[in-house]
Amino acid sequence: MITFGAPRIEEDEIRAVVRTLRSGWISKGPRATDFETAFRRYERAKFAVSVNSCTAALHLALVAAGIGEGDEVITTPLTFCATANVVMHVGAKPVFADVKRSSMNIDPEAIRKSITRRTRAVIPVHLAGRPCEMQAILSIARKHKLTVISDCAHAIEATYHGTKVGSIGDVAVFSFYATKNLTTGEGGMITTNHSRLARVMALDSLHGLSRHAWQRYSNKRPIHYSVVRPGFKYNMTDIQAAMGLKQLEKIERYLKIRERIWTQYDEAFASLPVVVPAPAERGTRHARHLYTLLLNLEHLRKSRDEIRVLLLKEGIGTGVHFVTLHREPLFKRVFGYRRGDFPNAEWISERTLSLPLSAKLTPSEVRRVIAAVTRVIRKVER
Repeated sequence: MITFGAPRIEEDEIRAVVRTLRSGWISKGPRATDFETAFRRYERAKFAVSVNSCTAALHLALVAAGIGEGDEVITTPLTFCATANVVMHVGAKPVFADVKRSSMNIDPEAIRKSITRRTRAVIPVHLAGRPCEMQAILSIARKHKLTVISDCAHAIEATYHGTKVGSIGDVAVFSFYATKNLTTGEGGMITTNHSRLARVMALDSLHGLSRHAWQRYSNKRPIHYSVVRPGFKYNMTDIQAAMGLKQLEKIERYLKIRERIWTQYDEAFASLPVVVPAPAERGTRHARHLYTLLLNLEHLRKSRDEIRVLLLKEGIGTGVHFVTLHREPLFKRVFGYRRGDFPNAEWISERTLSLPLSAKLTPSEVRRVIAAVTRVIRKVER
């Protein structure tokens, strides 16, 4: 079985975690601080805050930006539910704006049309690792005084016209979940160039305490903390950070491996009744997180989900990124979204199929994926 999104974990990560365990300091401490420093430098941002998930990062960013009851936040319906759920957590309303079929990313024009007097922020999602049209989005945001929180869960390595996505907009958030390009098992990071936002998010990530435990107990004399905000329990541990530091050292090498696999997939599937991912836009770098085929269902006798079952029988795991959020029961029930509200997102959602793409894949496994996909698609072709 070739699983979808298998992480590549090597011996140096394991040794780093073991050293941390043996150090006696396993919660937030020196390793987490080192990881924050290394990550902000990689993303060319002034500040970084390590957290236990990208969901926590999004929540902290909204709280720090003052988003709350009665506000609206515009985002894409073609994303994981966490992007919209956190908007509801702060009492605001997620307002979906349709995507472009070519990029699968949120359409700036759709953002502009969705703005009301209640709109306070926009969350563009760099889907699959492809940067959104940030110049247009930032221009709209400046005109309407909106906070821009970039969901970079798929896009650690991505750049937009020479700028890392982690230093674009007001806040950027990242995921280190098990399937991501950089993994700590669970975990996330926030980057920003705004000192006030960084300070608030750092405080809120650990109960609103003025000093975390390492800052108190590593000092030569006892130091008390003060509770200055009603914060959360969102901090990253040193165990996770030790792994993340080693993963970060390899991130560019792993990207090159995924780029080679990506090219092999493009060449192999060009003649099939599918649409391979569009090339990266000029002046941008794609992070190559998800390789998503769009199935040409008009020329196939099976649905996307039926094709997934056939691939599973061939020993190939796949993913769906994503079922559009406005079709999910929660968002239909609470906000009244209906089929047809976002036709481009729906069109993609019914056809998208993510194939295994990981630096862990061996050349023989890549060949197996290509052979299985080709065999299944040819079998169900009209």
